[in-house]
Amino acid sequence: MPSLVYVALGAVFGASGRYLVAGWVSRAASGVFPWGTLCVNLIGCFVIGAAWGLAERSLWPPAFRTFFFVGLLGSFTTFSSFGLETLHLLRDGELGLAAGYVLGSNLLGFLLVWLGLSLT
Repeated sequence: MPSLVYVALGAVFGASGRYLVAGWVSRAASGVFPWGTLCVNLIGCFVIGAAWGLAERSLWPPAFRTFFFVGLLGSFTTFSSFGLETLHLLRDGELGLAAGYVLGSNLLGFLLVWLGLSLT
């Protein structure tokens, strides 16, 4: 089966998960800060770290790696949305929130990738 099919199948689950998780978090939290996107990006960072550690130890087949890492996690995390939302915060004069969003997403994201990998 071509790799594109694995990517597409993973994307169905990843994008659906992103929509559900980000929507739920956004509804639960109020205000202008994009909590939903932050949560899916941080969850994705942790999961990719943990899954990579597992994949390296158990030798996941290339097709499954393509499905999981590129398709599922690639569509679950939302870096493009992150960029747009940061721009909106800056445009709206929310410099402190924009800086917190950028720092939180990146620093916590890296930390969670490391933690996920370390735990596996």
